[in-house]
Amino acid sequence: MDRDPNGKISLQGFFKDWKTTADPLRGKRLPAPTSDRHVEALGFPGVRLSVDQADDALKSAADRLAPLRSLIGRDEFNILALSGGASGGAYGAGVLTGLTKAGRRPDFAIVTGVSTGALIAPLAFLGAAWDDRLTDAYVGGHAAELLSFRRLGAALGPSIFKGESLDALVEAFVDQEMVDAVAAEHLKGRRLLIATTNLDSQRAVVWDMGAIAHHGGDEALKLFRTLLVASSSVPGIFPPKLIDVEVDGHHHQEMHVDGGVAAPLFLMPDALLHWRNLGPRFRRGRVHVIVNTVLDPSTQSTPPGVASIMARSFDTMLRFSYRQALSLAAGFCSRHNLPLSVASIPNSFEGTNLLKFETDLMKRIYDSGHEQALEGTVWTSAVEEQSLWRGLFKKQVPPHSSHGTGVIIRDEPGPVGIEAPLEP
Repeated sequence: MDRDPNGKISLQGFFKDWKTTADPLRGKRLPAPTSDRHVEALGFPGVRLSVDQADDALKSAADRLAPLRSLIGRDEFNILALSGGASGGAYGAGVLTGLTKAGRRPDFAIVTGVSTGALIAPLAFLGAAWDDRLTDAYVGGHAAELLSFRRLGAALGPSIFKGESLDALVEAFVDQEMVDAVAAEHLKGRRLLIATTNLDSQRAVVWDMGAIAHHGGDEALKLFRTLLVASSSVPGIFPPKLIDVEVDGHHHQEMHVDGGVAAPLFLMPDALLHWRNLGPRFRRGRVHVIVNTVLDPSTQSTPPGVASIMARSFDTMLRFSYRQALSLAAGFCSRHNLPLSVASIPNSFEGTNLLKFETDLMKRIYDSGHEQALEGTVWTSAVEEQSLWRGLFKKQVPPHSSHGTGVIIRDEPGPVGIEAPLEP
């Protein structure tokens, strides 16, 4: 690589080497399907939740996710949605383990995850018995070792990090025991869903991970891991994953990356969010969303350098997309009279680079979520305000908390929220 007289890499040399370096994926993939219709994962029919607008398709998907329940039953129907956020996933891990310790962790009928939220999702789905593994995954130092800049590829290909780094991190925590446990919960009617982004079709794809686990065998474990890695593969940071699919018996491949590119967080396939007959299935339901990043916008002077401008723009884009996704979730909850509880990384972590997988930082983020859950101050609720960009959240404060009583209205800008009922 060309360097200037001071030994630094020149910009011309950087792009010259980038252009001439062989892309590991170039010329090594099959063509993508020409449409999303009738696409199945190779050897795993029925594990993709691609739902069209036809009423029978919507009913079939709803039956799969949320079967009709007795009017006289008193069981709750809890949904947990876990967002992306890279190393900020330590926050979600801390919240969940803190809720366990506080005795306030719900049993979730549906768990969804995107990006780092997809990595948390299987452990969140399996419950408190897996908290030690969840904690170790985020504060055990594994990410700092496997995802450090010392492990950059020798030559620039499709990503900064080698694909083996994220693969190794997932393989360390996702084993046959976990997949078997997910399969057992799937048979009880619970659902574990993650999203990836299909770059070829530019659409989000929702995967039924319990159905994959139920398939059993080495191939199920392999696909389970591959999809978790794909959902977490931030474009340019980690390489994409090629997923083998078939259409009418013909073999194709799709290129999948971070689910957060198309869906920063999700409750269920988009078509179901607007289906008029979904409401009765969520009777006595509640939605919980954990956002593994800081949501509130902040004002600061942006340095004029290209790196700082790109980083600031990327951060702004992410926050806006998360807030829009929360607005969509709030609207859905309002239409179906579902209480909506939201947790996000506190503003005290403003300016933190969540693409750095430093153990000390992840431990502080984890401890923050854990402490909030123990104190009962972790959840916020969407509220309706006169101004379009005011009042996304009001804080739920326990009656005997040292933080005071009542609620705190936050006046920072945010997307319009819809009032969701709170528990007394």
